Amino acid sequence: MKILVAVKRVVDYNVKIRVKAEQTGVETANVKMSMNPFDEIAVEEALRIREAGTASEVIAVSIGAAKCQETLRTALAMGADRGILVETESELQPLAVSKILAALVEREQPEMVLLGKQAIDDDSNQTGQMLAALLAWPQGTFASKVAFKDGGVEVTREIDGGLETVALSLPCVITTDLRLNEPRYATLPNIMKAKKKPIDTYQPDALGVEVEPRLAVLRVTEPASRQAGIKVSSVAELVDKLRNEAKVI
Repeated sequence: MKILVAVKRVVDYNVKIRVKAEQTGVETANVKMSMNPFDEIAVEEALRIREAGTASEVIAVSIGAAKCQETLRTALAMGADRGILVETESELQPLAVSKILAALVEREQPEMVLLGKQAIDDDSNQTGQMLAALLAWPQGTFASKVAFKDGGVEVTREIDGGLETVALSLPCVITTDLRLNEPRYATLPNIMKAKKKPIDTYQPDALGVEVEPRLAVLRVTEPASRQAGIKVSSVAELVDKLRNEAKVI
């Protein structure tokens, strides 16, 4: 079985986000970038499936600027067999990413696509669902457990009310949640080996995909700062302020 894993290059989760002065987006110049944490979990799960003997090959895919090769090398150092970079400088939105992944699925013919449930930069939580719809494949989103049974896959999903288990036939799309696993660290020998692993490069046009954005961001602003709290001397004063100033009662 072949597994395709999508990985995204995002601002590192430890970085304090700053909005650009012109309010067109967040500052990424001279900012530490890393693999999206949810995608790290997806890579780890794919590697565990391969190590269990269920899968034979893990292919990491990233879409974006040439610097996304760094993210792919991280996935290769973790243990992925090879990488694919779809290089573009255009702003990418979930539908375009889903169409690119669908085109790669047609080329590579994997039995499973794994990706994080969302990226921490836009929090869209749309790509996995859109990809499953484009491929007409079953999907298991927000996966906290993945188990192979009777020629298919059982996915335990984290939902608002608790846990839900769904049975999927192969091929399928699975998006990973935080509690699925703990990603491994890449060892120095594997980091050196990753430099020699192949990365194929495509352009969106070669895959027959139009990546022009359909939505326009008008303005990005920081959240309003909180006002300082005050102390009240009595319950009557508290009720008065809630009624007349806050207007919540």
